[in-house]
Amino acid sequence: MDFLQAIILGLVQGLTEFLPISSSAHLRILGDVAGWGDPGATFTAITQLGTETAVLIYFWKDITRIIGKWFRSFGAKGGTHSAGIQKGDADVRMGWLIIIGTIPIVLAGYFLQDSIRSTFRSLWIVAIVLIVFGILLGLADWLGRRSKELTELSYRDGILIGIAQMLALIPGVSRSGASTSAGLALGYTRPAAARYSFLLAVPAVFGSGLYELVTSFRDPAENAYGALPTAVATIVAFGVGWAVIAFLMRYISKRSFLPFVIYRLLLGGVLIVLLSTDVLQP
Repeated sequence: MDFLQAIILGLVQGLTEFLPISSSAHLRILGDVAGWGDPGATFTAITQLGTETAVLIYFWKDITRIIGKWFRSFGAKGGTHSAGIQKGDADVRMGWLIIIGTIPIVLAGYFLQDSIRSTFRSLWIVAIVLIVFGILLGLADWLGRRSKELTELSYRDGILIGIAQMLALIPGVSRSGASTSAGLALGYTRPAAARYSFLLAVPAVFGSGLYELVTSFRDPAENAYGALPTAVATIVAFGVGWAVIAFLMRYISKRSFLPFVIYRLLLGGVLIVLLSTDVLQP
């Protein structure tokens, strides 16, 4: 893999990670269309460290406040925590919601490792889930009440959104698309659903990315593209991803997800045609 390929793949990763169109699907499709081969689950997970670092920076104040209050909350005495944090503090609660919501994808990622690296990466599966989850996103955005804010997020809803995020282990589903769709279906506003989606992804993506990074050092064959090109792709993904987060948060405050739904349906349809005519192999 040369550095031009790495830059292109990093650009695609950064552009598509936070939009509800599936970055892993785009990397998978681009690899075959360009004749580079499937980038693989290891390369994809490592480059996601770049985009997730962009989340850390963009939501730095929120994340550090949540983490700080969550740790200080263990000094609880009576109705008030030792650090002056009230029982039921929204940030402490959000810390628990992120932990609980992350459990489904951690368990699925552990038990489905073989499928994640093989079966789930079939282009037929990618095409089908692009279309199916595109329709679900459209329905959730259209029919959802969009009245609840993030402060109203319950533990039940946090777990349900976490289960939706778990489905993103299949390329084509989209981590942000699945969890945001679930949030919209549960009645949350677009910004609230997207914000929780981004925060919820932090531990899962960093855990997966760091695991694959260690794996690639232990067994370089797991990452066919090599350490240096992968590092370049990750850096590019970080810079582009940061800009996309800022764009998306502004966009969804006033507009719907309809353009992304249409894009998913078209991409899935085109992919089915290419597979059916043997232009691409699954």
